[in-house]
Amino acid sequence: MNIRYLGTAERYSEAVCAGGFVFLSGMVPENPEADAKAQTENVLAQIDRWLEECGSDKAHILEATIFLTDMNDYAAMNEAWDAWTAPGRAPARACIEAKLAKPEWAVEIKVSAVCK
Repeated sequence: MNIRYLGTAERYSEAVCAGGFVFLSGMVPENPEADAKAQTENVLAQIDRWLEECGSDKAHILEATIFLTDMNDYAAMNEAWDAWTAPGRAPARACIEAKLAKPEWAVEIKVSAVCK
């Protein structure tokens, strides 16, 4: 099986493509000073870029796991999520409150998709 590793660092790859599937690492905000909605929008834009590089898109996401540092941000995150999700193609999803690696991050999102 051919496996492609993209955005590889010492400890992880941003994306791995294998067997027609795309696995993204947890994406974290590049705008940690922003509120939860803006951080979520930033993370979703990163997901769009990585999926495109891997030959997929948000309409082909199978599952998503969303980590929030505070469940009080659930509505703000969902506002960004609902505006972004492909109509009629909402993936299976879990949302979990978790302590993230950096306290200024409000959200981290990990998705898996199939290639187009």
